[in-house]
Amino acid sequence: MARNGIAKGKNSGHVTEQRERAVRPSRSKGKLGKRTALCREIAREVAGLSPYERRILDMIKTGGSSADKRVYKYAKRRLGSHKRAVAKREDIKAVNSKMRAKQAGA
Repeated sequence: MARNGIAKGKNSGHVTEQRERAVRPSRSKGKLGKRTALCREIAREVAGLSPYERRILDMIKTGGSSADKRVYKYAKRRLGSHKRAVAKREDIKAVNSKMRAKQAGA
């Protein structure tokens, strides 16, 4: 807010310069780090998919017009929230596309 030095009005008050504030650590909370991403990738590679994730993958593969909706509903029942269900659906879609790309390349 730029002050204009006048006692009355919208920008009233002493003329000051806006300082750049340091970024608080709380702003980066929840951001996926390199180390965590690597650990999760290795765990997924070693352990593979859980049974319900395999079922979701099968639903995606068999497809159909309402596959996305069915996958979402199933994931929501398993995971408990809309946000988690949508994230899981996108994650398993990515796994499916990665598997298809691997098969096409090999």
